[in-house]
Amino acid sequence: MKWSKFTLTTTTEAVDLVSSLFDEIGIEGIEIEDHVPLTEAETKGMFIDILPDMGPDDGVAKVSFYLEDLSDLERIMREIEEGLEELSQFVDVGERTIARSETEDKDWINNWKQYFKPFAVDDILIKPTWEEIPDSDKDKLLIQIDPGTAFGTGQHETTQLCIRQLKKYVKPGAKLLDVGTGSGILGITALKLGAGRVFGTDLDENAIAAVGENLQSNGIGGGSFQVVQGNIIDDEAVKAQAGRDCYDIAVANILAPVIILLQKEIPAHLKKGGIFITSGIINTKEEAVRQAMEANEELEIAETTYQGEWVSITARRI
Repeated sequence: MKWSKFTLTTTTEAVDLVSSLFDEIGIEGIEIEDHVPLTEAETKGMFIDILPDMGPDDGVAKVSFYLEDLSDLERIMREIEEGLEELSQFVDVGERTIARSETEDKDWINNWKQYFKPFAVDDILIKPTWEEIPDSDKDKLLIQIDPGTAFGTGQHETTQLCIRQLKKYVKPGAKLLDVGTGSGILGITALKLGAGRVFGTDLDENAIAAVGENLQSNGIGGGSFQVVQGNIIDDEAVKAQAGRDCYDIAVANILAPVIILLQKEIPAHLKKGGIFITSGIINTKEEAVRQAMEANEELEIAETTYQGEWVSITARRI
């Protein structure tokens, strides 16, 4: 099935008013493209270390909407033109041109699944719940993951770096703190490796449901993995729920700037001698993370591992 896409070229100044206009006309769902830099609040929950270069903000914005049924197109276009004319008395609406194109009807929520296939991290097989176990991998430790809308399939180099460190340091019955748990892949891997209990935190509320579903897919009881929404860096309630001096291992596969902040907080939750595994560090930011940890009197760097252009730094609480 094909949809008709209509893209209005306007200004960033007018975007909010144009969005309201479209809503009043009865257009459901819009797409906004501009070069406005993201704010700190907008990037807070994003799991990327380097934001794409969007170019300078030129004040131009494109607002797109999609229609399947074109029987009411004449009315919609007329009301858009009348609405833009009215808005132009109060704000610069820019070009006001509308381009039309055709687009395929796709299930954008699930379309990515065709690219998520079973793969191995050494002797651990990670596979999506909808795929079969390859015959050649039936002897491997199985982790089944359906991230849903939460972060974490295990395919990224940073996740694989953390998994290899968990294999090295998880002992039977170990207690793990998983910061930025996402789909729960690292905590679930730790439990499969013999850990006794995991406490996870995440900024995204979707992580709570994702972890619950993935625990069930792996035959693990929910009582062994608790997840809370919040930021352990500055949320006193989350800090209290996590507890102090009680974890054998903490793992954080997030962002270099977040890890630099996090390394100040994590020692308070680790036992003496506890291990702090970090990744999500692009190689250009390795030195900044290293310097922060070396300046922390409660941590000593145990080892650094690499995969591609990504870095994992593992430290020990002194």
